[in-house]
Amino acid sequence: MLSDIRSHYGFTRDFSLLSQCAFFETAQLQLVLKELKLAIKDGKLIVLSGMVGTGKTSTLQRIQASLEQEKEILIAQSLALNIGHVTIETLELALFCDLATDKDEPMPKKSEQRPRALRELIKKKKKPVVLFIDDAHQLSEDTLLGLKRLMEVMRGGKSPLSIVMAGHPKLRNDLVHPSMEQIGGRVTLFEFDSLGPDRRAYLDWVLSQVSASKTKPQALLTDAAATLLCERLATPLQFELYLDRAFTEGFRVGQKPIDVDTIEAVLSPDLNAMGARLMRNGYNVKQLTDTLGVKPREVRSFLAGQLAAERTQELHDRLLAAGVPV
Repeated sequence: MLSDIRSHYGFTRDFSLLSQCAFFETAQLQLVLKELKLAIKDGKLIVLSGMVGTGKTSTLQRIQASLEQEKEILIAQSLALNIGHVTIETLELALFCDLATDKDEPMPKKSEQRPRALRELIKKKKKPVVLFIDDAHQLSEDTLLGLKRLMEVMRGGKSPLSIVMAGHPKLRNDLVHPSMEQIGGRVTLFEFDSLGPDRRAYLDWVLSQVSASKTKPQALLTDAAATLLCERLATPLQFELYLDRAFTEGFRVGQKPIDVDTIEAVLSPDLNAMGARLMRNGYNVKQLTDTLGVKPREVRSFLAGQLAAERTQELHDRLLAAGVPV
């Protein structure tokens, strides 16, 4: 957001930077944080599942900060940029990088020696260890199965390791597939819903966080505009994006507070179209092609509403049967 716009509306920071310095906790999120920490201490394989923009990464960062402060559990995390190419060897290296000190032996190069050395390293630390993996919906099936084996090897050497994976609902659906039963049956699942009934409270909180202390929400948005935003938007990321667009447009036309017409003008008409909903749940054209067993061209036609009604219903039913939210 340009400085002129921020000055005009009395904003002290950008909407896009809010998640870096503040955290909105719903009652559900507080419960998830509490139960998640207990699951980590119990050495479990944990999955955080939620749509794009629900705050999974922010939650991981908050949990890590809390664990670092308590100093009871050692933390490792995967920082690989191309998650789709991450292997179990990559994650073993991540554990070594975050746990080893200059006094420890370097990680062995031979595959049989690496788990042994890692087990001894964790055992020597005399504390439980947790490995965090963000965007885990991109991990391959082999890597997911390798994580289960890694935990078994560590547990066999009395070297407690828990793993926390965060990803789109696709990750959850992949793990409950019959072919993944050996790992899916061992997962402790936490699901992130959209803001739900807390949307208006979140909107007011966002405006209070970016504005001067004495600024009231009504001075920035009309009640009708706020109501429309809460009806159409579901995640923190969506609120940040469309509030930025609304105030940018409001500044252009000289409007304060922002009214419902401006909100209507900036909201994307296909915001909640099927293709957009599927993308938010982690399903792009390639993944839908694999799930449905059809050609990419037909998937694109399906998303665009260009197939015959009977064929559209058939593909829709297939997605539902596969656990894909449509």
